[in-house]
Amino acid sequence: MAQHIYDDPTFFEGYSRLPRSLDGLAGAGEWPRLQRLLPPMDGARVIDLGCGFGWFSRWARTAGAAEVLGIDLSTRMLQRAEHDTNDVGITYLQANLEHVELLPNSADLVYSSLTLHYLQDLPRLIAQIAAALVPGGVFVCSVEHPTYTAPSNAQWQRNANGSSVWPLDGYSREGVRVTDWLAPGVRKQHRTIETYVMALLGAGLRLTDLVEWSPTDADLVAHPEWDAERDRCPFLFLGAQRVSS
Repeated sequence: MAQHIYDDPTFFEGYSRLPRSLDGLAGAGEWPRLQRLLPPMDGARVIDLGCGFGWFSRWARTAGAAEVLGIDLSTRMLQRAEHDTNDVGITYLQANLEHVELLPNSADLVYSSLTLHYLQDLPRLIAQIAAALVPGGVFVCSVEHPTYTAPSNAQWQRNANGSSVWPLDGYSREGVRVTDWLAPGVRKQHRTIETYVMALLGAGLRLTDLVEWSPTDADLVAHPEWDAERDRCPFLFLGAQRVSS
């Protein structure tokens, strides 16, 4: 069952104050690296799964996409996206990604940022994505890295030397994790890297990219507060392509 956490007033208020909510893609530290996985946008038909405030949908249009379909479950997120968008080339649709039906051969690019780790039935959605892509079409996504989602108590801890360490237990025990992030009781699905990759391969897609993102030295010059992310990878990026036929 889908969790409408982004429509929770407390969660939404906290999420709206995050840098990536205030500044869009420029406020997402991982964006420059994730952007490198994207194909050329000129004339592309794009589906943005979990579009949120619509930042990527609008960026895709400015980069040359012919049309963008942004899909999200949250009423509050879509209201904000609609408010901030003045572009007939972008359409927003409210739908549950657990059950969404994507039109076959309708997209040159399917993109999803930090959404798939909320979904229970990943293989079904990946199959929908594979069918929606035209031959040669590309799927690019980011998810919370499995080392980030695995711990039963996902908080920094102190070791005997007083150093901060990130606990890693239950990595191979996939399933629901409940955390307090912006609001109590946020439910996420923990999966291994293998499970993500095999979902793509099982749908007939060809894996093209796998990136375990953490800050670079240049990132830390500008954002020294990100240094702790060197001790855990916060994000996993995957790129895949529908084999031409």
